[in-house]
Amino acid sequence: MATTQTPPTATERPIARLTLRGLRAFIALEEARSVAGAAQKLGVSKSNVSQQITALEQNVGAKLFDRNSRPILLTPAGQVLSMHAHRIMATVSAAEANLAEFNLRSLPVLNLGIIDDLDASITPAVASSLQRQLPQCFISTFSGRSDQVTAKLLARDVDIAITGIMPTDMHRFSILQLLREQFVLISAKGQYDRREDWRQSLTRLSLVQYAETMPMGRLVSGHLKRVGFHPQRRFSFETNRSVIATVAQNGGWTISTPLSLLDVGSLVSEIDISPLPFASLSRQIYLVTRSDELGNLPTRLARECRALLHDKLLPDFAKIAPMLAGAIEVQGDEESLGEPADPVVFDN
Repeated sequence: MATTQTPPTATERPIARLTLRGLRAFIALEEARSVAGAAQKLGVSKSNVSQQITALEQNVGAKLFDRNSRPILLTPAGQVLSMHAHRIMATVSAAEANLAEFNLRSLPVLNLGIIDDLDASITPAVASSLQRQLPQCFISTFSGRSDQVTAKLLARDVDIAITGIMPTDMHRFSILQLLREQFVLISAKGQYDRREDWRQSLTRLSLVQYAETMPMGRLVSGHLKRVGFHPQRRFSFETNRSVIATVAQNGGWTISTPLSLLDVGSLVSEIDISPLPFASLSRQIYLVTRSDELGNLPTRLARECRALLHDKLLPDFAKIAPMLAGAIEVQGDEESLGEPADPVVFDN
């Protein structure tokens, strides 16, 4: 005699369990539309993404992606989960940010690292802003080369880094763009003639280099090799002032940046500033923090830094090199330029 099975009651059905890790993998795959892209986005292996999605599908009891299509597409069940997943992760992100801000109230020390090209220009203003936003916190600052600042961030010796070198494992960090600057040609007053063939003109002058132990020196040296120019090496220094002073005093030339020139004071009256006569070279400056540790403070601070750069550094460089004013470009939220950043407010 045949027996009929009674469908399981609501209490007997397996409960669909969602995990934050699974939802992050789901959203990453939905956005990247490939397992490789999702893995890169999350900073994990492709097999890790596949395992997370498989476990998620087993937990909800339905296929979430059509893996036979290229690019990978959501199934109807995946479309339903997508609506909920984005709401859940938005709520989680907001909770993490609020908790991070709550924890900042009792933060005893905040360490700031900043490249020395910007030290005199914005460090006092940035430190003062941090002190206003975190009145119970001791603000400690470090100034150095980009590689030194980034190394201190990796070693947890600084909490906020303003640097030209991004960490290699970028998925662990929040990286906010501040500015891009074009390298320029610096020559002793009246020694470089733009109407003449640049190779002949620069070959007659002494090249004053940034030491190749520095990121700037390695960057410039590599660029000269790429454009096929191999001038005689005469001088090498580790500071902007030494490089520019030697250019002026010895009738030489170098390649530097607008920020570097703003650091040399009256020496700018002894030099000419020209665009590079060969392929352009640029660098970017970023505000970098470890992910999910400082709430919305990095975003607010980056906004204030952009305003400082826009209101102070751009006009200062335009004064000494009006024809090259566009060599510095502030990047990020254009609408925030010139507006003061909203302070982080904590309830007592």
